[in-house]
Amino acid sequence: QVQLVESGGGLVQAGGSLRLSCAASGSISSINTMGWYRQAPGKQRELVARISNRDRINYADSVKGRFTISRDTTKNTVYLQMDSLKPEDTAVYYCNAYQLFRGEYWGQGTQVTVSS
Repeated sequence: QVQLVESGGGLVQAGGSLRLSCAASGSISSINTMGWYRQAPGKQRELVARISNRDRINYADSVKGRFTISRDTTKNTVYLQMDSLKPEDTAVYYCNAYQLFRGEYWGQGTQVTVSS
C-alpha cells in the first residue's frame, strides 16, 4: 500500500503561482510513476503532469511552459510548481502513484482556485 498526502493548494489571482507537494509513504520502493491530475466541476479528471522513476516527464498541453513537475527522492515527495496560473486551472488537484502489477493510488485532493 502507498499513502499520498497533498498540500499547497489555495486561492491565487490570475498570473500568480502555487506549489503543490505530495508526500508518499508505505510501500514506495516499487513506485514507477508519480503525477498530478485535476478535476474541475462538471469535467472529467485529467492528467496534468507525471514523472517516472527514470525522470521521464509528461505534461498536458494546456500547462506546458507554465507548470513544472519535480521530485525529491530523499523526501519521497513530488512537487508541482504552477506559474502564470489562469482561471481555467481552477480544479481539485490529485496526486497519483502507479506501481506496475499493483495498480495506482490517489491522494485526497487539494483545491486550487484561480481568480480573474
